[in-house]
Amino acid sequence: MFVRPCYRKKDGKRHAYWALVESYRTERGPRQRVVAYLGRLDEEGRLGVQQAATPNAHGDERQQHLPFADETSHNDSADSKPRWVTVNASAVRVENCVQFGGPWLALELLKKIGLDDFLQKHLPLGQADVAWSSMALVLVICRLCKPSSELHIAEHFYRDTVLAQLLGVPTAKIQHTRLYRALDQLLPHKEKLEAFLKHRLGELFELEYDLLLYDITSTYFEGQAKANAKAKYGYSRDKRSDCKQVCIALVVSRCGMPIGYEVFDGNRRDSTTVKEIVTTMESRYGKSNRVWVMDRGMLSEANIKFLKEGGRRYIIGTPKSMLKQFERQLLEESWDHVREGVEVKLCPSPDGDEETFILCRSRDRLEKEKAIFARFESRIEEGLSKIKASCEKKKQSPVKIAERIGRLKGANSRAARLFDVNVGEGDDGSRGVPGGCLLCVRGGSGQFPQCLHLPVAAERVGRASSLALPVLRKDYSLV
Repeated sequence: MFVRPCYRKKDGKRHAYWALVESYRTERGPRQRVVAYLGRLDEEGRLGVQQAATPNAHGDERQQHLPFADETSHNDSADSKPRWVTVNASAVRVENCVQFGGPWLALELLKKIGLDDFLQKHLPLGQADVAWSSMALVLVICRLCKPSSELHIAEHFYRDTVLAQLLGVPTAKIQHTRLYRALDQLLPHKEKLEAFLKHRLGELFELEYDLLLYDITSTYFEGQAKANAKAKYGYSRDKRSDCKQVCIALVVSRCGMPIGYEVFDGNRRDSTTVKEIVTTMESRYGKSNRVWVMDRGMLSEANIKFLKEGGRRYIIGTPKSMLKQFERQLLEESWDHVREGVEVKLCPSPDGDEETFILCRSRDRLEKEKAIFARFESRIEEGLSKIKASCEKKKQSPVKIAERIGRLKGANSRAARLFDVNVGEGDDGSRGVPGGCLLCVRGGSGQFPQCLHLPVAAERVGRASSLALPVLRKDYSLV
Protein backbone atom coordinates (compact mmCIF):
# COMPACT_ATOMS: atom_id res chain seq x y z
CA MET A 1 0.00 0.00 0.00
CA PHE A 2 1.01 3.60 -0.47
CA VAL A 3 -0.50 7.07 -0.13
CA ARG A 4 -1.13 8.95 -3.35
CA PRO A 5 -2.12 12.62 -3.83
CA CYS A 6 -5.22 13.32 -5.88
CA TYR A 7 -5.58 16.80 -7.41
CA ARG A 8 -8.78 18.59 -8.24
CA LYS A 9 -9.51 22.07 -9.54
CA LYS A 10 -12.29 24.04 -7.92
CA ASP A 11 -13.05 27.75 -8.35
CA GLY A 12 -9.84 28.10 -10.32
CA LYS A 13 -7.73 26.69 -7.50
CA ARG A 14 -5.88 23.39 -7.38
CA HIS A 15 -6.65 21.30 -4.30
CA ALA A 16 -4.76 18.20 -3.13
CA TYR A 17 -6.40 15.19 -1.48
CA TRP A 18 -4.73 12.05 -0.25
CA ALA A 19 -5.85 8.45 -0.87
CA LEU A 20 -4.67 5.13 0.53
CA VAL A 21 -4.01 2.92 -2.54
CA GLU A 22 -3.48 -0.83 -2.71
CA SER A 23 -1.61 -2.65 -5.47
CA TYR A 24 -2.74 -6.22 -6.22
CA ARG A 25 -2.26 -8.84 -8.91
CA THR A 26 -4.88 -10.29 -11.26
CA GLU A 27 -4.81 -12.72 -14.16
CA ARG A 28 -4.44 -9.70 -16.47
CA GLY A 29 -1.57 -8.15 -14.59
CA PRO A 30 -1.10 -5.78 -11.62
CA ARG A 31 -3.92 -3.39 -10.75
CA GLN A 32 -4.43 -0.59 -8.21
CA ARG A 33 -7.48 0.38 -6.23
CA VAL A 34 -8.31 3.03 -3.65
CA VAL A 35 -8.81 1.57 -0.20
CA ALA A 36 -9.74 4.82 1.56
CA TYR A 37 -9.76 8.54 0.90
CA LEU A 38 -7.82 10.38 3.62
CA GLY A 39 -8.90 13.89 2.69
CA ARG A 40 -6.60 16.91 2.95
CA LEU A 41 -3.50 16.11 4.99
CA ASP A 42 -0.95 18.61 6.22
CA GLU A 43 2.60 17.74 7.22
CA GLU A 44 1.63 16.41 10.65
CA GLY A 45 -1.16 14.26 9.22
CA ARG A 46 1.14 12.72 6.65
CA LEU A 47 3.70 11.88 9.30
CA GLY A 48 1.03 10.31 11.49
CA VAL A 49 -0.13 7.99 8.69
CA GLN A 50 3.44 7.06 7.79
CA GLN A 51 4.41 6.36 11.40
CA ALA A 52 1.35 4.13 11.88
CA ALA A 53 2.51 1.93 9.00
CA THR A 54 6.21 1.67 9.93
CA PRO A 55 7.64 -1.16 12.16
CA ASN A 56 7.21 -0.45 15.86
CA ALA A 57 9.90 -0.15 18.44
CA HIS A 58 9.62 -3.83 19.40
CA GLY A 59 10.88 -4.91 16.01
CA ASP A 60 7.57 -6.12 14.55
CA GLU A 61 8.53 -6.60 10.93
CA ARG A 62 5.07 -7.68 9.85
CA GLN A 63 4.16 -4.04 9.13
CA GLN A 64 5.66 -2.65 5.96
CA HIS A 65 6.92 0.85 5.24
CA LEU A 66 4.11 2.94 3.78
CA PRO A 67 5.62 5.24 1.14
CA PHE A 68 4.06 8.43 -0.19
CA ALA A 69 3.77 8.74 -3.92
CA ASP A 70 5.59 12.08 -3.88
CA GLU A 71 7.83 11.63 -0.82
CA THR A 72 10.90 12.45 -2.88
CA SER A 73 9.52 15.91 -3.54
CA HIS A 74 8.53 16.60 0.07
CA ASN A 75 11.04 17.23 2.82
CA ASP A 76 9.70 16.70 6.29
CA SER A 77 10.26 19.68 8.49
CA ALA A 78 12.36 19.07 11.56
CA ASP A 79 9.75 20.78 13.69
CA SER A 80 6.83 18.70 12.33
CA LYS A 81 5.41 16.06 14.65
CA PRO A 82 2.92 13.32 13.86
CA ARG A 83 -0.65 14.29 14.54
CA TRP A 84 -3.18 11.76 15.73
CA VAL A 85 -6.92 11.97 15.45
CA THR A 86 -9.26 10.33 17.96
CA VAL A 87 -11.85 8.07 16.33
CA ASN A 88 -15.12 6.86 17.84
CA ALA A 89 -14.74 3.10 17.41
CA SER A 90 -18.45 2.45 18.03
CA ALA A 91 -19.31 4.55 14.98
CA VAL A 92 -17.05 2.53 12.66
CA ARG A 93 -18.90 0.05 10.42
CA VAL A 94 -17.81 -2.53 7.88
CA GLU A 95 -19.03 -2.11 4.32
CA ASN A 96 -18.79 -4.29 1.23
CA CYS A 97 -18.19 -7.46 3.26
CA VAL A 98 -17.89 -10.43 0.88
CA GLN A 99 -17.47 -14.20 1.26
CA PHE A 100 -13.90 -15.38 0.81
CA GLY A 101 -13.25 -18.86 2.22
CA GLY A 102 -15.67 -20.98 0.19
CA PRO A 103 -15.02 -19.42 -3.26
CA TRP A 104 -11.25 -19.40 -2.70
CA LEU A 105 -11.19 -23.05 -1.67
CA ALA A 106 -13.41 -24.03 -4.61
CA LEU A 107 -11.11 -22.26 -7.05
CA GLU A 108 -8.05 -23.96 -5.56
CA LEU A 109 -9.74 -27.36 -5.86
CA LEU A 110 -10.53 -26.74 -9.53
CA LYS A 111 -6.92 -25.76 -10.14
CA LYS A 112 -5.75 -28.90 -8.34
CA ILE A 113 -7.94 -31.03 -10.59
CA GLY A 114 -6.81 -29.08 -13.65
CA LEU A 115 -10.30 -28.05 -14.70
CA ASP A 116 -9.25 -24.45 -15.36
CA ASP A 117 -6.63 -25.58 -17.89
CA PHE A 118 -9.13 -27.95 -19.53
CA LEU A 119 -11.67 -25.14 -19.98
CA GLN A 120 -9.10 -22.74 -21.39
CA LYS A 121 -7.95 -25.39 -23.85
CA HIS A 122 -11.35 -26.47 -25.16
CA LEU A 123 -13.59 -23.40 -24.89
CA PRO A 124 -13.19 -20.68 -27.55
CA LEU A 125 -11.95 -17.26 -26.50
CA GLY A 126 -14.56 -15.34 -28.50
CA GLN A 127 -14.64 -11.58 -28.94
CA ALA A 128 -16.18 -10.72 -25.57
CA ASP A 129 -14.28 -9.08 -22.73
CA VAL A 130 -14.65 -12.16 -20.53
CA ALA A 131 -13.52 -15.56 -21.79
CA TRP A 132 -15.97 -18.48 -21.81
CA SER A 133 -13.61 -20.43 -19.58
CA SER A 134 -13.98 -17.80 -16.85
CA MET A 135 -17.76 -17.89 -17.14
CA ALA A 136 -17.67 -21.69 -16.86
CA LEU A 137 -15.55 -21.43 -13.71
CA VAL A 138 -18.11 -19.05 -12.22
CA LEU A 139 -20.85 -21.62 -12.84
CA VAL A 140 -18.85 -24.49 -11.33
CA ILE A 141 -17.77 -22.55 -8.24
CA CYS A 142 -21.27 -21.28 -7.55
CA ARG A 143 -22.70 -24.76 -8.03
CA LEU A 144 -20.18 -26.08 -5.49
CA CYS A 145 -20.63 -23.33 -2.89
CA LYS A 146 -24.35 -22.51 -3.21
CA PRO A 147 -26.40 -24.30 -5.88
CA SER A 148 -28.85 -21.82 -7.36
CA SER A 149 -30.16 -20.48 -10.65
CA GLU A 150 -28.12 -18.45 -13.12
CA LEU A 151 -30.28 -15.42 -12.30
CA HIS A 152 -29.45 -15.72 -8.58
CA ILE A 153 -25.77 -16.07 -9.41
CA ALA A 154 -25.76 -12.89 -11.49
CA GLU A 155 -27.85 -10.75 -9.16
CA HIS A 156 -26.76 -11.94 -5.72
CA PHE A 157 -24.14 -14.64 -5.27
CA TYR A 158 -21.33 -13.30 -7.45
CA ARG A 159 -21.41 -9.78 -6.04
CA ASP A 160 -21.49 -11.12 -2.47
CA THR A 161 -18.26 -13.11 -2.91
CA VAL A 162 -14.63 -12.39 -3.66
CA LEU A 163 -14.84 -14.04 -7.11
CA ALA A 164 -14.53 -10.70 -8.87
CA GLN A 165 -11.04 -10.29 -7.40
CA LEU A 166 -10.03 -13.95 -7.71
CA LEU A 167 -11.07 -14.35 -11.35
CA GLY A 168 -10.47 -10.78 -12.50
CA VAL A 169 -14.02 -10.52 -13.86
CA PRO A 170 -15.94 -7.38 -12.83
CA THR A 171 -19.38 -7.81 -11.36
CA ALA A 172 -20.94 -5.77 -14.16
CA LYS A 173 -19.76 -8.39 -16.70
CA ILE A 174 -21.77 -11.22 -15.10
CA GLN A 175 -25.29 -11.45 -16.56
CA HIS A 176 -27.62 -14.43 -16.41
CA THR A 177 -27.98 -14.50 -20.21
CA ARG A 178 -24.23 -14.90 -20.62
CA LEU A 179 -24.18 -17.63 -17.99
CA TYR A 180 -26.81 -19.52 -20.00
CA ARG A 181 -24.70 -19.12 -23.16
CA ALA A 182 -21.70 -20.49 -21.24
CA LEU A 183 -23.68 -23.72 -20.72
CA ASP A 184 -24.26 -23.87 -24.47
CA GLN A 185 -20.51 -23.55 -25.01
CA LEU A 186 -19.85 -26.42 -22.56
CA LEU A 187 -22.35 -28.87 -24.01
CA PRO A 188 -20.36 -29.86 -27.15
CA HIS A 189 -17.46 -30.89 -24.87
CA LYS A 190 -19.61 -33.03 -22.54
CA GLU A 191 -17.99 -36.38 -23.37
CA LYS A 192 -14.44 -35.04 -23.16
CA LEU A 193 -15.22 -33.33 -19.85
CA GLU A 194 -16.71 -36.50 -18.32
CA ALA A 195 -13.72 -38.59 -19.42
CA PHE A 196 -11.29 -35.98 -18.09
CA LEU A 197 -12.98 -35.77 -14.67
CA LYS A 198 -13.20 -39.56 -14.35
CA HIS A 199 -9.48 -39.88 -15.06
CA ARG A 200 -8.36 -37.05 -12.77
CA LEU A 201 -10.63 -37.94 -9.86
CA GLY A 202 -9.61 -41.57 -10.19
CA GLU A 203 -5.96 -40.53 -9.87
CA LEU A 204 -6.47 -38.18 -6.94
CA PHE A 205 -8.85 -40.30 -4.85
CA GLU A 206 -8.11 -43.83 -6.13
CA LEU A 207 -11.71 -44.37 -7.15
CA GLU A 208 -12.85 -47.80 -8.25
CA TYR A 209 -15.22 -48.29 -11.16
CA ASP A 210 -15.75 -52.04 -10.87
CA LEU A 211 -19.38 -51.51 -9.82
CA LEU A 212 -21.71 -49.00 -11.54
CA LEU A 213 -25.17 -48.03 -10.34
CA TYR A 214 -27.66 -46.77 -12.93
CA ASP A 215 -30.94 -44.99 -12.29
CA ILE A 216 -33.27 -42.45 -13.89
CA THR A 217 -34.96 -39.37 -12.47
CA SER A 218 -37.06 -36.63 -14.04
CA THR A 219 -37.41 -32.87 -13.89
CA TYR A 220 -40.46 -30.93 -15.03
CA PHE A 221 -41.10 -27.55 -16.67
CA GLU A 222 -43.70 -25.07 -15.52
CA GLY A 223 -44.21 -23.67 -19.02
CA GLN A 224 -45.05 -25.36 -22.32
CA ALA A 225 -41.37 -25.85 -23.27
CA LYS A 226 -42.26 -25.74 -26.98
CA ALA A 227 -38.63 -25.15 -27.98
CA ASN A 228 -37.50 -28.32 -26.19
CA ALA A 229 -38.13 -31.39 -28.34
CA LYS A 230 -37.43 -33.75 -25.42
CA ALA A 231 -39.99 -32.15 -23.10
CA LYS A 232 -43.03 -34.45 -23.08
CA TYR A 233 -45.73 -35.69 -20.74
CA GLY A 234 -44.86 -38.89 -18.94
CA TYR A 235 -44.59 -40.64 -15.58
CA SER A 236 -43.62 -37.89 -13.14
CA ARG A 237 -41.56 -38.80 -10.10
CA ASP A 238 -42.40 -35.34 -8.74
CA LYS A 239 -46.16 -36.04 -8.90
CA ARG A 240 -46.57 -33.35 -11.58
CA SER A 241 -48.18 -35.24 -14.41
CA ASP A 242 -49.71 -31.95 -15.59
CA CYS A 243 -46.27 -30.62 -16.63
CA LYS A 244 -43.93 -31.61 -19.40
CA GLN A 245 -40.67 -33.17 -18.31
CA VAL A 246 -37.38 -34.72 -19.38
CA CYS A 247 -35.78 -37.87 -17.99
CA ILE A 248 -32.20 -37.72 -16.71
CA ALA A 249 -30.20 -40.95 -16.64
CA LEU A 250 -27.24 -41.01 -14.24
CA VAL A 251 -24.43 -43.53 -13.81
CA VAL A 252 -22.41 -43.39 -10.57
CA SER A 253 -19.66 -45.44 -8.98
CA ARG A 254 -19.99 -47.36 -5.71
CA CYS A 255 -19.04 -44.24 -3.72
CA GLY A 256 -21.59 -42.07 -5.53
CA MET A 257 -19.18 -40.32 -7.92
CA PRO A 258 -21.01 -39.51 -11.20
CA ILE A 259 -19.22 -40.72 -14.32
CA GLY A 260 -21.84 -39.93 -16.96
CA TYR A 261 -25.38 -38.81 -17.67
CA GLU A 262 -27.80 -38.60 -20.57
CA VAL A 263 -31.07 -36.72 -21.14
CA PHE A 264 -34.03 -38.62 -22.64
CA ASP A 265 -37.55 -37.77 -23.72
CA GLY A 266 -39.97 -37.24 -20.86
CA ASN A 267 -42.22 -40.11 -21.90
CA ARG A 268 -39.52 -42.74 -22.35
CA ARG A 269 -39.72 -45.95 -20.34
CA ASP A 270 -36.80 -46.78 -18.05
CA SER A 271 -36.24 -50.22 -19.54
CA THR A 272 -35.72 -48.84 -23.06
CA THR A 273 -32.66 -46.82 -21.95
CA VAL A 274 -30.50 -49.67 -20.64
CA LYS A 275 -28.92 -50.70 -23.94
CA GLU A 276 -28.11 -47.12 -24.93
CA ILE A 277 -26.57 -46.24 -21.57
CA VAL A 278 -24.47 -49.42 -21.30
CA THR A 279 -23.11 -49.10 -24.85
CA THR A 280 -22.40 -45.39 -24.32
CA MET A 281 -20.44 -45.97 -21.12
CA GLU A 282 -18.54 -48.89 -22.66
CA SER A 283 -17.60 -46.89 -25.76
CA ARG A 284 -16.41 -44.05 -23.56
CA TYR A 285 -14.57 -45.95 -20.83
CA GLY A 286 -14.24 -49.51 -22.15
CA LYS A 287 -15.97 -52.70 -21.01
CA SER A 288 -13.45 -53.54 -18.28
CA ASN A 289 -14.60 -55.85 -15.46
CA ARG A 290 -17.73 -54.18 -14.12
CA VAL A 291 -20.97 -55.13 -12.43
CA TRP A 292 -24.07 -53.15 -13.43
CA VAL A 293 -26.63 -52.54 -10.67
CA MET A 294 -30.16 -51.44 -11.69
CA ASP A 295 -33.59 -51.36 -10.11
CA ARG A 296 -36.61 -53.40 -11.15
CA GLY A 297 -37.77 -50.67 -13.55
CA MET A 298 -34.93 -51.66 -15.91
CA LEU A 299 -35.94 -55.32 -16.03
CA SER A 300 -37.07 -56.77 -19.35
CA GLU A 301 -36.35 -59.90 -21.35
CA ALA A 302 -34.66 -57.84 -24.06
CA ASN A 303 -32.32 -56.20 -21.53
CA ILE A 304 -31.40 -59.52 -19.90
CA LYS A 305 -30.64 -60.97 -23.34
CA PHE A 306 -28.53 -57.94 -24.26
CA LEU A 307 -26.49 -58.12 -21.03
CA LYS A 308 -25.92 -61.85 -21.40
CA GLU A 309 -24.80 -61.61 -25.03
CA GLY A 310 -22.01 -59.23 -24.13
CA GLY A 311 -20.81 -61.37 -21.24
CA ARG A 312 -21.65 -58.57 -18.84
CA ARG A 313 -22.22 -59.02 -15.13
CA TYR A 314 -25.31 -57.45 -13.62
CA ILE A 315 -27.58 -57.25 -10.59
CA ILE A 316 -31.16 -56.23 -11.41
CA GLY A 317 -34.13 -55.94 -9.11
CA THR A 318 -37.03 -58.29 -9.80
CA PRO A 319 -40.78 -58.02 -9.01
CA LYS A 320 -41.82 -59.05 -5.50
CA SER A 321 -44.21 -61.55 -7.06
CA MET A 322 -41.19 -63.78 -7.71
CA LEU A 323 -40.92 -64.43 -3.97
CA LYS A 324 -43.51 -67.18 -4.42
CA GLN A 325 -40.90 -69.18 -6.29
CA PHE A 326 -38.55 -69.08 -3.27
CA GLU A 327 -40.90 -70.04 -0.44
CA ARG A 328 -38.68 -72.90 0.70
CA GLN A 329 -35.54 -70.72 0.77
CA LEU A 330 -37.38 -68.01 2.69
CA LEU A 331 -38.24 -70.42 5.48
CA GLU A 332 -34.68 -71.66 5.88
CA GLU A 333 -32.39 -70.02 8.43
CA SER A 334 -29.14 -70.05 6.48
CA TRP A 335 -28.95 -66.30 5.86
CA ASP A 336 -25.68 -64.36 5.47
CA HIS A 337 -25.38 -61.21 7.56
CA VAL A 338 -24.18 -58.31 5.37
CA ARG A 339 -24.57 -55.41 7.75
CA GLU A 340 -26.82 -54.35 10.60
CA GLY A 341 -30.41 -55.16 9.71
CA VAL A 342 -29.67 -56.67 6.27
CA GLU A 343 -29.37 -60.38 5.46
CA VAL A 344 -28.96 -62.09 2.09
CA LYS A 345 -29.05 -65.54 0.57
CA LEU A 346 -27.82 -66.81 -2.81
CA CYS A 347 -30.27 -69.11 -4.59
CA PRO A 348 -30.07 -70.86 -7.96
CA SER A 349 -32.48 -69.86 -10.68
CA PRO A 350 -35.82 -71.69 -10.50
CA ASP A 351 -35.60 -72.11 -14.31
CA GLY A 352 -32.29 -73.95 -14.03
CA ASP A 353 -30.24 -71.45 -16.08
CA GLU A 354 -26.93 -69.80 -15.15
CA GLU A 355 -28.48 -66.89 -13.28
CA THR A 356 -28.26 -66.64 -9.52
CA PHE A 357 -30.86 -64.88 -7.39
CA ILE A 358 -30.05 -62.89 -4.25
CA LEU A 359 -32.78 -62.91 -1.62
CA CYS A 360 -32.50 -59.81 0.56
CA ARG A 361 -34.17 -59.46 3.95
CA SER A 362 -34.18 -56.02 5.53
CA ARG A 363 -35.35 -55.39 9.06
CA ASP A 364 -35.83 -51.68 8.45
CA ARG A 365 -37.84 -52.34 5.32
CA LEU A 366 -39.99 -54.82 7.22
CA GLU A 367 -40.81 -52.22 9.85
CA LYS A 368 -41.54 -49.66 7.15
CA GLU A 369 -43.91 -51.95 5.28
CA LYS A 370 -45.65 -52.92 8.51
CA ALA A 371 -46.26 -49.25 9.28
CA ILE A 372 -47.52 -48.57 5.76
CA PHE A 373 -49.91 -51.52 5.77
CA ALA A 374 -51.13 -50.66 9.25
CA ARG A 375 -51.91 -47.11 8.19
CA PHE A 376 -53.84 -48.19 5.09
CA GLU A 377 -55.60 -50.97 7.02
CA SER A 378 -56.82 -48.52 9.65
CA ARG A 379 -58.10 -46.17 6.94
CA ILE A 380 -60.05 -48.95 5.22
CA GLU A 381 -61.45 -50.26 8.50
CA GLU A 382 -62.49 -46.78 9.53
CA GLY A 383 -64.14 -46.20 6.15
CA LEU A 384 -65.99 -49.53 6.29
CA SER A 385 -67.25 -48.70 9.76
CA LYS A 386 -68.69 -45.42 8.47
CA ILE A 387 -70.36 -47.19 5.53
CA LYS A 388 -71.84 -49.82 7.83
CA ALA A 389 -73.15 -47.15 10.21
CA SER A 390 -74.83 -45.31 7.35
CA CYS A 391 -76.46 -48.55 6.18
CA GLU A 392 -77.91 -49.12 9.62
CA LYS A 393 -79.53 -45.69 9.65
CA LYS A 394 -81.38 -45.97 6.34
CA LYS A 395 -81.68 -48.11 3.26
CA GLN A 396 -78.81 -47.80 0.80
CA SER A 397 -78.56 -48.68 -2.85
CA PRO A 398 -76.16 -51.61 -3.44
CA VAL A 399 -74.65 -49.75 -6.37
CA LYS A 400 -73.96 -46.67 -4.26
CA ILE A 401 -72.41 -48.78 -1.50
CA ALA A 402 -70.21 -50.61 -4.03
CA GLU A 403 -69.05 -47.28 -5.44
CA ARG A 404 -68.10 -46.03 -1.97
CA ILE A 405 -66.21 -49.22 -1.24
CA GLY A 406 -64.42 -48.99 -4.59
CA ARG A 407 -63.33 -45.43 -3.92
CA LEU A 408 -62.17 -46.39 -0.43
CA LYS A 409 -60.07 -49.32 -1.67
CA GLY A 410 -58.72 -47.26 -4.57
CA ALA A 411 -57.46 -44.55 -2.21
CA ASN A 412 -55.76 -47.19 -0.05
CA SER A 413 -54.62 -49.63 -2.70
CA ARG A 414 -51.62 -50.87 -0.73
CA ALA A 415 -53.87 -52.72 1.72
CA ALA A 416 -56.95 -53.18 -0.51
CA ARG A 417 -55.97 -56.74 -1.41
CA LEU A 418 -56.15 -57.70 2.27
CA PHE A 419 -59.91 -57.11 2.36
CA ASP A 420 -62.78 -59.05 0.80
CA VAL A 421 -65.92 -56.95 1.31
CA ASN A 422 -69.40 -58.39 0.65
CA VAL A 423 -72.57 -56.34 0.52
CA GLY A 424 -75.44 -58.35 2.03
CA GLU A 425 -79.19 -57.75 2.45
CA GLY A 426 -80.69 -57.69 5.91
CA ASP A 427 -83.89 -59.31 7.09
CA ASP A 428 -85.75 -56.05 6.70
CA GLY A 429 -84.48 -55.53 3.19
CA SER A 430 -81.69 -53.11 4.19
CA ARG A 431 -78.18 -53.48 2.86
CA GLY A 432 -75.16 -53.75 5.04
CA VAL A 433 -71.48 -54.48 5.09
CA PRO A 434 -70.61 -57.46 7.29
CA GLY A 435 -67.01 -56.31 7.61
CA GLY A 436 -63.62 -57.05 6.14
CA CYS A 437 -61.91 -60.39 6.07
CA LEU A 438 -58.11 -60.72 5.81
CA LEU A 439 -57.18 -62.98 2.91
CA CYS A 440 -53.41 -63.17 3.24
CA VAL A 441 -50.59 -62.67 5.74
CA ARG A 442 -47.47 -60.55 5.53
CA GLY A 443 -44.91 -63.31 5.66
CA GLY A 444 -43.02 -61.89 2.66
CA SER A 445 -42.76 -58.29 3.85
CA GLY A 446 -39.32 -56.81 3.95
CA GLN A 447 -37.92 -59.36 1.50
CA PHE A 448 -37.14 -58.81 -2.15
CA PRO A 449 -35.24 -60.91 -4.73
CA GLN A 450 -32.46 -59.69 -6.99
CA CYS A 451 -31.38 -61.33 -10.23
CA LEU A 452 -27.63 -61.87 -10.17
CA HIS A 453 -25.63 -62.90 -13.24
CA LEU A 454 -21.88 -63.42 -12.86
CA PRO A 455 -20.63 -65.65 -15.71
CA VAL A 456 -17.11 -66.12 -14.32
CA ALA A 457 -15.21 -68.64 -12.22
CA ALA A 458 -16.60 -69.64 -8.83
CA GLU A 459 -13.96 -67.86 -6.79
CA ARG A 460 -14.54 -64.67 -8.71
CA VAL A 461 -18.29 -64.98 -8.21
CA GLY A 462 -17.80 -64.93 -4.48
CA ARG A 463 -15.63 -61.84 -4.71
CA ALA A 464 -18.08 -59.96 -6.90
CA SER A 465 -20.94 -60.87 -4.63
CA SER A 466 -19.14 -59.54 -1.58
CA LEU A 467 -18.48 -56.32 -3.45
CA ALA A 468 -21.99 -55.82 -4.72
CA LEU A 469 -24.16 -56.89 -1.84
CA PRO A 470 -23.30 -54.12 0.65
CA VAL A 471 -24.54 -51.43 -1.74
CA LEU A 472 -27.80 -53.10 -2.79
CA ARG A 473 -29.85 -51.61 0.00
CA LYS A 474 -28.37 -48.19 -0.63
CA ASP A 475 -29.47 -48.37 -4.24
CA TYR A 476 -33.00 -49.36 -3.29
CA SER A 477 -33.32 -46.71 -0.64
CA LEU A 478 -32.66 -44.12 -3.35
CA VAL A 479 -35.21 -45.64 -5.70
